[in-house]
Amino acid sequence: MSEQNPYEKLGVSEEASFDEIQDVRNRLLEQHSDDSKRVEMIETAYDAILMERLRMRQEGKIKVPERIRFPERLIPVLPKEKNPILREKSPAWLQNFLDRPSRNDILWPAALYLGLSILSLFNGDAVLQLILVAGVAISVYFLNRKGSKVGRAILLTLAGLVFGLLLGAFIALPILSQFVDISSSAVSPQLSTLRNQFSTILTFVFLWLISSFLK
Repeated sequence: MSEQNPYEKLGVSEEASFDEIQDVRNRLLEQHSDDSKRVEMIETAYDAILMERLRMRQEGKIKVPERIRFPERLIPVLPKEKNPILREKSPAWLQNFLDRPSRNDILWPAALYLGLSILSLFNGDAVLQLILVAGVAISVYFLNRKGSKVGRAILLTLAGLVFGLLLGAFIALPILSQFVDISSSAVSPQLSTLRNQFSTILTFVFLWLISSFLK
């Protein structure tokens, strides 16, 4: 009896596709994984078929599958980034300041500033100053943690502090007048405290925005 050719050893026809041959080879290797001689015979037959197919491809007798000729077509196309034009057109200095915060970078400062805002509603001017100091420390901490630049963290925090206090002092009376009769002598002693509380809470809003969305 003549020796079997590689196709017969694998149990496939000579017209079988490359995928079919590979599937049979993998299945046989799995079935005979404990028989080293059988595994060697399967691998030898498979290599012989590959060499013959390579020779036939070089001679133009068979068509090379596109997934072998053009493997780059199998690379998935990544979705384009949303609004790339906006990022390209934004100034370089702005990109250096803006951050893409994670959820924790937003929620942790928000929770802390919310707690300080609640405390400011129940305390007078003396305690408000201490609460503001705590808010400044929180902003510096989170900014420095993201960029490791203490100087920048302090400058950004001070800018938010000054802007928040000035804006609060400017708009506090018009807003409070919608809820309190500021002309009444009975509320005049409390008006300064209410204005300071309003300015403090507004400042915390700006400090939260700075510590969360800047770097």
